[in-house]
Amino acid sequence: MIEKIFRRYIWGRKGKPFSAWQIELTTRCPLRCKMCIRAESDLWQYQDMSLENFEKLLPYLKDVETVVLEGWGESLLHKNLPQCIRLVKKEGSQVGFVTCGMGLTENRVSELIEAGLDFVGFSIAGTTSETHDAIRVNSHLPEVLSAVRLFQEAKARQGLLRPKIHLVFLMIKGNIQEVPSVPSFARETGIEEVIVINLIHVTNAWQEQQRVFACGNEKNEYERIEKQAETDARKFGIRLKRPSLSAIDIPVCEENPLRDIYISADGEVSPCVYLYPPLLSPFKRIFCGNEYCIKKVSFGNIFKDPFSAIWNSKSYVNFRDCFIQRERKVRKLNQSLWDSSLVDFENTVLPEPPEPCKTCHKMLGF
Repeated sequence: MIEKIFRRYIWGRKGKPFSAWQIELTTRCPLRCKMCIRAESDLWQYQDMSLENFEKLLPYLKDVETVVLEGWGESLLHKNLPQCIRLVKKEGSQVGFVTCGMGLTENRVSELIEAGLDFVGFSIAGTTSETHDAIRVNSHLPEVLSAVRLFQEAKARQGLLRPKIHLVFLMIKGNIQEVPSVPSFARETGIEEVIVINLIHVTNAWQEQQRVFACGNEKNEYERIEKQAETDARKFGIRLKRPSLSAIDIPVCEENPLRDIYISADGEVSPCVYLYPPLLSPFKRIFCGNEYCIKKVSFGNIFKDPFSAIWNSKSYVNFRDCFIQRERKVRKLNQSLWDSSLVDFENTVLPEPPEPCKTCHKMLGF
């Protein structure tokens, strides 16, 4: 979700060692979304990152292009969100988050904009209230659209281009028929950017039944629906990013553990959000129909140890080296061909990814 989703919100920021740091401010959330891993567990660990601990991260942010203040919770619930945004901006990073928009007011929006917010995404799971509200339980589509308008109106009053606003549409079987209407919905809403995403972390039978991507080699029946949305997006002038629905062994997943990290509310440093949910370890994951127990992955606590010691630890270096070897194999193949587009990635055997990543749908390009 992180690097490719937010790369477009980085303006002229090149050369920094890290592309994105995803920092979880809270694990609390007012929603009970059917696709969330919390739907499967009553042992959710509720926690907020204190401002004192957040300030410990600031010296490192000069090396980070984009900071995403988001994790497994709703960032708007964190009482110090505007101050956190302001502190990140002082370090020279771009900053934003994705939200359900619940409880936003005109004053709250003005406060976030004044703090220096660069981008904000609004999560939806349908273009109709009936569909969206049934999937994102406790969220109501009119309320989301009202929150979007508050930002648009505030920007218009002040003559501002930022924060950039986009929609994040979770695609499952329960809303797949509404995907073609997403571009026109975005245009009517006054939003020019839409990111369509897959259900990645599957934890129960309902979620497994709802995923629209195919793990096998068969042609996916839903690709034509995605392509229709893509065609309509071009017609309406909407920038639309859509995920793959057919499996392919990619060298480095979209979370890009070579340049991105995830920091939990309690300070644990992990390669990505999917490897450190606020659940007891091990946690359940269903991968292509098979159930696995996955141990949470942390390479150290940034509130207790210097980040350089964590990043350069042997275990973390070995973890990243798996992806480096995969990239190296692809580069070698590319160099052996006059046209790199001729590389047959589907039939290329790459070195193994790290053990906890072998059962993640992100490694199949979803």
